[in-house]
Amino acid sequence: MTGATRREGVAHAAGEGPPPPWTEAAARGLYDLPFPELLFRAQAIHRRHFDPAEIETATLLSIKTGGCPEDCGYCSQSVHWQTGVTATKLMEVERVLAAARRARAGGATRFCMGAAWRGPKDRDMDAVCAMVEGVKALGLETCVTLGMVTPAQAGRLARAGLDYYNHNIDSSRGFYPRIVTTRTLDDRLETLAHARAGGIRLCCGGIVGMGETVDDRISMLVLLATLDPPPESVPLNMWHEIEGTPVADRAAPADAIAFVRLVALARLLMPASVVRLSAGRQAMSDETQALCFLAGANSIFTGEVLLTAGNPDRGADAALLARLGMRAAAPGQGAPAPGNGAAACQQRPPADRGCGAAVEQAAAPL
Repeated sequence: MTGATRREGVAHAAGEGPPPPWTEAAARGLYDLPFPELLFRAQAIHRRHFDPAEIETATLLSIKTGGCPEDCGYCSQSVHWQTGVTATKLMEVERVLAAARRARAGGATRFCMGAAWRGPKDRDMDAVCAMVEGVKALGLETCVTLGMVTPAQAGRLARAGLDYYNHNIDSSRGFYPRIVTTRTLDDRLETLAHARAGGIRLCCGGIVGMGETVDDRISMLVLLATLDPPPESVPLNMWHEIEGTPVADRAAPADAIAFVRLVALARLLMPASVVRLSAGRQAMSDETQALCFLAGANSIFTGEVLLTAGNPDRGADAALLARLGMRAAAPGQGAPAPGNGAAACQQRPPADRGCGAAVEQAAAPL
């Protein structure tokens, strides 16, 4: 990788031209910028696509917990690890819709449903599609994570009205075999391709702090950024200790500054994607979360539980956003659609926009 490639990535972040074909060297050049410079450029790019004061709020519900045959080394729901999680059957449709109504009342704009499967069986698809249809009818964006899906299953989900399919790549291609052996990273990419071919938008990110290197983290983001097109939603998870999992024995949590750098890099590599602070936020200080928002994160999960892990409650999130002078997206509205952030920004009074000419000046070469 050449110094010229690194310079091309930095030049793009400064607003000097179109993005280069992203390489790990170019991405590393951005990641290594002085911290104030990195955040400045990430925020400038962020304002071109989104309202910088608005945060999308999503709620995640486990519709089928535990008993998963996969051996993902970070997951409490794998049948291979003794984590204290009890396997359950698929929830009844009406119970899921009741949870979705509560999420909407709490301010969520997206409702995500997760099932601990290697992949759904066809016999489960009727119930899952009914859940998607029902949640969609409530005016919420819909997302599911069901493991690996076939093209036919992806088509059924799309016809039911599914907006997003979540299937994380977890880490870099090099580090992936150290955390999962029952399926490959290419298996995951195949599922993403099936969802995309079915007309479903992608929600795809990874996990930080499992013992991987900074280069692994950068490689993961470059892989996502070079998908055609990149995922519309990119969740970044901070590893939180789960006793009984193999990753717990070797985890090396990223420090706050390193995590904020990764958020900024995700924003620069994927300017029009929603970047979500996902698992691990309960362990982050308010100051760390504020820096993540400054770096371009514009979505959070709300509610006290994420599948089987803890999460800040809605009151704490509301208090943090109030302290920062930020606001949650209105129910039924969500964060601006990719590419529509500038238009949304222009609809606000000039003093409240933080965009327009000021953004162009901020993105200009120094």
